Order: sequence, then structure tokens, then C-alpha cells
Amino acid sequence: MKVVLQRVKRASVMVNGKVTGQIEKGIVALIGVAPDDDETVLRAVAEKMTGLRIFEDDEGKMNLSLNSVNGKILAISQFTLFADCRKGKRPSFSGAAGGQIAKSMYEKFVSICDELSGKKTETGVFGEDMIIDLTADGPVTIILNSDELNISGRQ
Repeated sequence: MKVVLQRVKRASVMVNGKVTGQIEKGIVALIGVAPDDDETVLRAVAEKMTGLRIFEDDEGKMNLSLNSVNGKILAISQFTLFADCRKGKRPSFSGAAGGQIAKSMYEKFVSICDELSGKKTETGVFGEDMIIDLTADGPVTIILNSDELNISGRQ
């Protein structure tokens, strides 16, 4: 699993001219799912993401988590995070999970984020072309790769 997260002041996503999700202060999470990801991976990445102290405290130091600032999550499915550009000019996306598996894992990840944040995670629409509008805060952009996290219980 790969997640690119961006700290934002506000963000929204539109599909076919209709807003499907929007947040104020929080995190936009671009989510890529690998074929071997399971619920253990999803939970570990969600816990890491929601627990990261990337929001500023009263002294201007990144010392507060999403929940500490009452922030929200806008989760966008993003299979292109698995682009393999080593050969030729056209990326291969064979490292990404296929449609139904990816959709199921994405939906589980969103549900876990709901649970951990105590708020409804806003979303785009899986598999659709989306227009994302955001105001970056910082900017603070972080890449989480499940292969680089110490995930116990992984199969």
C-alpha cells in the first residue's frame, strides 16, 4: 500500500461536476492498494497516517495529530501511485491491485479511517475521473509505503 498525504487548509473532490467530498483542515490521502495488501496493512497505515504529528502546535512546531486538531480526511483512490516507469515512456500499473480487490480494500481503509478519526472520511468515487481542489498547508506532503513500515502480523 502506498499513501501520499498532504496537509491541507481545505480540499474538495468533484466527479462529473458534482462535489462528492470536501473538508476543511485535515489531510488529503491519495491511496494506492497492492494485490497482497490485507486488513493488517490497511489498519497499520491508517494508524500511522492519523497518528502522525504533522500539525502545528501553539509554538509553530509540528507536534499535533489529525485528531488533536479536529481535522478530517479526504481519501482518494489512486492506482497510479504504483506506476512503474523503468521501461519506455508508458508507465505500467501492474503493481496495483485489480479493480474489485482495490475497491474493497479502499472501502475498508476508509472505514478504518472513520473509526480512528471518529469522523466520516470524505471520499471521491472509486474508478472515476476526479477533479481535486486543495489549498496545501505548509506545504506538508508525506509518502507512506507499507513496505517501509514495521507491520506485525502481516501475512
